Amino acid sequence: MAITPLPNSRTEADGSAVVRVLSYNIRSMRDDEDALARVIRACAPDLVLVQEAPRFFRWRKHAARLAAKSELVMLSGGATAAGPLLMCSLRASVEHTEDVLLPLTPGLHRRGFATAVVRFAGARVGLISCHLSLRSDERYAQAGMLLDRVAAMGAPHTIVAGDLNERPGGRSFTRLAKELQDGWAVSPWGGEYTSTPVDPHQRIDAILATPGVEFLGCGVPQDLDPADLRAATDHLPVLAAVRIPAS
Repeated sequence: MAITPLPNSRTEADGSAVVRVLSYNIRSMRDDEDALARVIRACAPDLVLVQEAPRFFRWRKHAARLAAKSELVMLSGGATAAGPLLMCSLRASVEHTEDVLLPLTPGLHRRGFATAVVRFAGARVGLISCHLSLRSDERYAQAGMLLDRVAAMGAPHTIVAGDLNERPGGRSFTRLAKELQDGWAVSPWGGEYTSTPVDPHQRIDAILATPGVEFLGCGVPQDLDPADLRAATDHLPVLAAVRIPAS
């Protein structure tokens, strides 16, 4: 059965905005960069919340090149946020950006958030890209820090997306879903599982949003080139269309 396409980006007469949001773990661009850019372009996103962006030698050059190939611009994040990165189309007007580093647990990878507040015509929204810890106790604490950051964004609505490193029902995922809408649970579209492209069997990536953001569909796109998906990275992308009320 054919899947109904997600709505295209648009601004409504009442000032609200329909926005396409993509969340994608790109494994530091260690795979096929051209395939990665083709996947992103095919999703036609207004916003891309990236995890595992390049963090080392000439990382800004690599991230800028991916943005250009994807017909987007860099917004914030990268090495300065320990991996999360934000990209956007020229449709977005940028109001504020901030990279946040989380407390470092000795022996574990440093984590952080890439954050921004943007406008689409009359609609104003906060953004947070995250990649939570592999260790359960640290991941749970980071979920709490993420909710604190949502509360401190100063925007009427906020979209959170990332690699949660946990399936629905886990402690950290549940902690987030009690306060934020889980896009797949609210308005499932496309595929559910995000890991791995060769053998999709678990959903550990998600797009979430504060109450007031309307999900029009959220899931893994099913009409993308399977060869590109396998070549691009070790996760599948999550795409959502949301309606953001006018501020």
